[in-house]
Amino acid sequence: MRVPLGAVIGRYPSSDGTTQMGGIIRHNRKCRDIAVLVIFIGFWVAMIVNSSFGFNQGNPSRLTYGLDYKGNVCGDKHAGLRELELKYWLNPNQIHQSGLKDSQFKLANARSICLLDCPIPSEDSLNWVCDYPDGDIRLSTDDWIDRNYDYFEFLTPEMRNSTLQLQGPCYPVIFPSVNVYWSCQLIARASNVSLKHWQQLGGVSIENIVINNSIHKYINSRSAVLKRYMADIGKAWPVLIVCGGILPLFLSVIWLLMIRHFVSAMPWITVVLFNILIVSVTMFCYLKVGWIGNDAISPIIGEHDPYIHVFGRELTHLRAVTVLMTFIMVVSVLTSIAIVRRILMATSVLKVAAKVIGEVQALIIFPIIPYAVLAVFYMFWISAALHLFSSGRVVQNNCNSNCCAYDLLEKKVNCDRCCGYSIRYTPHIGVSILFHLLGCYWATQFFIACSSTVIAGSVASYYWARGETSPEIPFRSVISSMKRLMRYSLGSVALGSLTVSFVESIRFLLESIRRKLKVSTHVPDSWIGKAAYQSSHCFQRCIEWIIKSVNRNAYIMIAITGKSFFRASAIATELIMNNILRIGRVNVIGDVILFLGKLCVSLSSAVIAFLMLDSHKYKSAHNKISSPLLPVMICWTLGYIVATLFFGVVEMSIDTIILSFCQDSEEHGTAQYAPPLLIETLSDNNDMQRLTQGPQ
Repeated sequence: MRVPLGAVIGRYPSSDGTTQMGGIIRHNRKCRDIAVLVIFIGFWVAMIVNSSFGFNQGNPSRLTYGLDYKGNVCGDKHAGLRELELKYWLNPNQIHQSGLKDSQFKLANARSICLLDCPIPSEDSLNWVCDYPDGDIRLSTDDWIDRNYDYFEFLTPEMRNSTLQLQGPCYPVIFPSVNVYWSCQLIARASNVSLKHWQQLGGVSIENIVINNSIHKYINSRSAVLKRYMADIGKAWPVLIVCGGILPLFLSVIWLLMIRHFVSAMPWITVVLFNILIVSVTMFCYLKVGWIGNDAISPIIGEHDPYIHVFGRELTHLRAVTVLMTFIMVVSVLTSIAIVRRILMATSVLKVAAKVIGEVQALIIFPIIPYAVLAVFYMFWISAALHLFSSGRVVQNNCNSNCCAYDLLEKKVNCDRCCGYSIRYTPHIGVSILFHLLGCYWATQFFIACSSTVIAGSVASYYWARGETSPEIPFRSVISSMKRLMRYSLGSVALGSLTVSFVESIRFLLESIRRKLKVSTHVPDSWIGKAAYQSSHCFQRCIEWIIKSVNRNAYIMIAITGKSFFRASAIATELIMNNILRIGRVNVIGDVILFLGKLCVSLSSAVIAFLMLDSHKYKSAHNKISSPLLPVMICWTLGYIVATLFFGVVEMSIDTIILSFCQDSEEHGTAQYAPPLLIETLSDNNDMQRLTQGPQ
């Protein structure tokens, strides 16, 4: 049998030391779930150690720039490659050989150097690109750059002979090249003038059949795309700050203030604004993919170039997003039509929260505290993630191919140690990255849970004080709730957030397995198997929603009773099951409106982020990004998290008031502690009658 909440309700003296305020939750509690708190502290220690490994071993420049034949990262000032950021493959025959179907030669072993710009053939002569000056070639790097990487005239007869064999140190510029994702993509369209000069000098035959395919495969490989996407996050950090932090903060505060002063109109404003945003974003996507209008995203290369499909992956992603947005738009419009009749009920529910926010005014500014903590955490986490993703070891490849090249220091053609370099990732790096991702989700859920618990404690204090106003209520209830959380309930909150993280991890794993089965031959053939197969996804979502819902109500009971997480969950579940119709009738539509409000904030952040990334600043020079997809999705996610923190004030206020009201009614027959203002608000739309009737 559940212990009545009256046992944990006490009094505390007001500021004059004599007047007693009834109904405030007292402080005689015990620390709960200490073992989980110790695990959580250990988790943070492990996060710091894991991140330190990334900061020590990683180099985010590797995510953007390639390696030259010496294993140096292009653009690395410590290796004397400052501003030399473009990777260029010198030997066209090696590129051709690496593209052959049965060839054992890999492009990673082809000789490559770092340049300031991509070379193009001369219109009336033969241009050369020579190796880094060294040995008898007494040129500085700056002079080498000023000479367009050409010191052919300084070569000895021996050097010229090896050059004509395509063994360096100088190589002819026969094919035009262009910068594609910081690599010089060769176009299989040889310059006739340059090729004629090369043949007149007695150079070896140069193949050009598949010369562009090798570099294309290198640029468009999954690992290269993943690295570019991660590098985009580092380049787009101003957009992440503005659209992932400042903008959602501003929009969320505005929404809270409007709920406080224009509560009757806010459900309508939220629904209409959400539909306008969905339709606008969908039409914008249609424009960008070229399905309507003439503003389609186009590559930076001419449309007749043979390697235009390098950009196909990004365009495919945008088309997929467009189809998804079309589906969401249709569902949104239909859902809005369906809930129009119930918006009045949502208005009455939001009035409850508006009344509480008006009395406990500190709730409006309180979310700034977890917001600031999360902002610092995310800046640290993103920086550590970039270093972890680039923390592989640069090692020389083992190759048995002919990669001979002239060595300026040894003054001869060297066929030893001529293999290229690559970045090797050991299995423990993959484990570190997975741990880092899980840590981010657990920490996010933990801070959101802390915020929810503090809000629930503040609102519960207001409810069980019968809504009496005093100088202590607006701020002291929030401060007292924070103290109770920090002193007694951190372990319980850590356990609740860990539960959500664990369920999400299992759901993600099952979803990955389901997707693999979908494209394999293991998909069931019978209609029963197909039904079970398709329903598994819905079942996973239902489990996730139930866990999150139980957790949210468990945090309320933790704030009120000070019980452990599982005990509070049991109390909350019993209370919900006994009053399922009471809570469902009043609360579901309010949750829908709040969810739409969160989507409005996050969607607005994503749209502004896309517009910022679509500007000239992020299409050229050092800030050039490969795709706006990942930064926009991160801004969307951060915007939703920020909105969750601030909208949680309204959400937790409603849930806490309803649960407290149901508990009050069960213990006393009627709601003795319900403040008059709240009773009046609920009675305006006959919600009080619905609550007191209970399930039929």
